Amino acid sequence: MELQTIPIMLVFGIFMIAMICIGIAVYQETQTFTDFALGGRRLSAVVAALSAEASDMSGWLFLGLPGAVYAAGIGATWIAVGLIIGTYLNWRFVAPRLRTYTELANNSVTLPAYLEERFEDRSRMLRIITATVIVVFFTVYVASGLVAGGLLFDQIFRVGFQFGVTVFAVVIVIYSVLGGFRAMCMSHSVQGTLMLLAACALPLIGLWQLGGFGALHDALADKAPALLDMGTEASLADRRWTAGEPLGAIAVISMLAWGLGYFGQPHILARFMGIRSTHDIPLARRIGVSWVVVVLTGASLVGLLGIALIHPTLTEPETVFIVLSSQLANPWFTGVLLVAVLAAIKSTADSQLLVAATSLTEDFFHAFLNRRASDTVLLLTVRATVIGVALVAYLIALSGGAVLDIVAYAWAGFGAAIGPVLLLSLYWPRMTKAGATAGIVTGALTVVLWEDIDPLLGPFQTGVYAMVPGVLAATAAALFFGTFVGRPPMRSWVGAMEKRTPARGRVHRG
Repeated sequence: MELQTIPIMLVFGIFMIAMICIGIAVYQETQTFTDFALGGRRLSAVVAALSAEASDMSGWLFLGLPGAVYAAGIGATWIAVGLIIGTYLNWRFVAPRLRTYTELANNSVTLPAYLEERFEDRSRMLRIITATVIVVFFTVYVASGLVAGGLLFDQIFRVGFQFGVTVFAVVIVIYSVLGGFRAMCMSHSVQGTLMLLAACALPLIGLWQLGGFGALHDALADKAPALLDMGTEASLADRRWTAGEPLGAIAVISMLAWGLGYFGQPHILARFMGIRSTHDIPLARRIGVSWVVVVLTGASLVGLLGIALIHPTLTEPETVFIVLSSQLANPWFTGVLLVAVLAAIKSTADSQLLVAATSLTEDFFHAFLNRRASDTVLLLTVRATVIGVALVAYLIALSGGAVLDIVAYAWAGFGAAIGPVLLLSLYWPRMTKAGATAGIVTGALTVVLWEDIDPLLGPFQTGVYAMVPGVLAATAAALFFGTFVGRPPMRSWVGAMEKRTPARGRVHRG
């Protein structure tokens, strides 16, 4: 073992032990299934904001985004722009109503349970379909997180991919089983702070060593002027950058469309459901959006600084954050920076693991197999399910795979299948269960089949990200069937929400 890896390993060890300790500390506070699934709806604005954004970003923040910017220049930052817009709109238009509606809907702890109650679906098919989409997509999504964690361990410590995946999975399972949602959100507050520190510190160190933004601009211009053009993606080949093709409207729309996915991400929406008060949401929104702006800007700067400071040119652009950290910081601080990468990966994987296990427990076991199950039985079941889902994801992860391709696929699947239906459920009182079912099925199928459908269009082939046709198709299906098939719910949800919305100066606590 090289001497410089010892400090990094110690920092990693301290971080993972701290996460397990949080699970142990919260264990006694987790007395009911709602405590485990949503933290008893007691999240503060700060914890909800940091947890929502930390669970959102995943390893893409420090691996995928800096790597894309390193390879293509600032033209690759359109995705970040879309994510910032999507984050704001999600907090502004979804969070307040979802927090209130899920409490009104028989205190629902999962999205399938909420949709079933919202549309008065006595057939329960809507619940089954939604839960199936969540469990299937999230199990694969968790596997992609385990793959990323295994690759990170192997790249830093050379311990082998399988060993890295195993260690990563065990740590996540231990504190998730012990503390559930509350332990996860508390750990995310720590991890979100670490991620913010890393996204600020590494660019500042790099800019100081290089000589400021002017020197960075000159260095990039010397490499290839296209690196500084927002309308072009440079091309990296044979360790050299050349001018790429100008970004067309389709490419820009595809990257911005990542922001549409926020409205349907269950692991982010769960934080809205768990916040303690609708009056905490404005503060949480300001914290969350500010956090996203800072970390996405910092991660993009890391990619640009890598172009200027790393020699020779990297053959694997996604390693730019790791290489730059090792090059610019002492081993102890490098350990802190690399733990932030681990935190980004873990905060998403554990959130998805918990949502999948909670949905299996609430939407299948509790809803169909044991409707009278006590909290004790539900807690035992959901903890066993966490282990079961993690095991399946672990087996999938051992086969490896392209992490970011899986992330893009699952992100589009959730965004298209759940996003349009959720928004309509919150803002269209006359929406029917037929419209909701059609929207979810159409959105999911469009994303799954899009890669096969698009090439068949011949000269009309678009190459657009599956999110775009998925959202359009799901919205059209939901509007058509919601208008012409079935009856609207008997209950006036808008009226009920107005009664529950607190007057100015009063605080509503669920």
